[in-house]
Amino acid sequence: MEIFLQGTPGLEDILAEEARSLSFSGVRCVAGGVICQGDLSEAMRANLWLRSAGRVLIRIAEFRAMHLAQLDKRARKLEWASILRSDRPWRVEATSRKSKIYHQRAAAERIEGAISAALGSAPTPEARIVVKLRIEDDLCTFSLDTSGESLHKRGAKEFVGKAPMKETLAAAFLRACGYHGEMPVVDPMCGSGTFLLEAAEIAACLPAGRGRSFAFEDLAGFESADWSDMRRRFTSRKAEAVQFFGYDRDQGAITGARTNAERAGVSDWISFACQPLSALEPPTKQKGLVILNPPYGARIGNRKLLFGLYGAIGAVMQERFHGWQFGLITSDEGLAKSTGLTWAEVSRPVAFGGLSVKLYQAKL
Repeated sequence: MEIFLQGTPGLEDILAEEARSLSFSGVRCVAGGVICQGDLSEAMRANLWLRSAGRVLIRIAEFRAMHLAQLDKRARKLEWASILRSDRPWRVEATSRKSKIYHQRAAAERIEGAISAALGSAPTPEARIVVKLRIEDDLCTFSLDTSGESLHKRGAKEFVGKAPMKETLAAAFLRACGYHGEMPVVDPMCGSGTFLLEAAEIAACLPAGRGRSFAFEDLAGFESADWSDMRRRFTSRKAEAVQFFGYDRDQGAITGARTNAERAGVSDWISFACQPLSALEPPTKQKGLVILNPPYGARIGNRKLLFGLYGAIGAVMQERFHGWQFGLITSDEGLAKSTGLTWAEVSRPVAFGGLSVKLYQAKL
């Protein structure tokens, strides 16, 4: 089957690189994600291991339809009973663009009728099994969402701070900075600790989805024994020394981040301390990566007052972190310039919390 790995628009190449590193086949970038090839087992593996994917969809059928009756007739020929279980709830979502079938709700109702006839069960509004129908230029593509909840919900981070970053986005930014588990990582404004938790889990060789359930567990053809075996088939590493360092001037954030790390099983890898940016010093002789997601002034903080903060960030990096790599996420080019740093690389715009942000990278 064709598998679609939904990613963050603007970071599709990072997701593709991650998929190739995990030996998925036929990997190629498309708008909004990555396509690869495989069976249900590969979709399960993608859900378990991929860190920068938001969802994993499998393509189950494709045909052309010019009107609702044609859509209905062809949908009823699909072998729904070999895909869905009659004793598990399901629902349908439909979208249409540039097609003769333009009424999305009517299209969804036809598919619901076809599935109900095959399974003898009605759709459930809140079901985690979702049959997705996309009609574009009269081409009808059917997909199954094998993930359920978005993959950024790893199951460990219960405490979240202000303007939290999704785990999937943090993982993509870490990979974009060249982090693969070998170097120390410092976050001077760590909040709930997302960057550090992702970095530590990568270093410890822990699967991203080890602590949650997935929608594919409710599909026909799912074998629980195979899934149990897949979840056991990894060798984690223990921390030989602390490699990750999180700081924040808010003691509540530090307490919450430490609890998140304990819940994720990586507290031995990470040191947290309550301190301001001005007190930041390299915590280890080995040079590594400093990465932070400071306020942008759009949702948190007064933009005019933030120029001083960004200037201080740049000064601390230049004066104390020579030889380190530095990654800064912000939506404001002016604030990035106010650090006084020379940016070696700037990412494409990335959607984050209703804003468009970029990753700015520098070699200090």
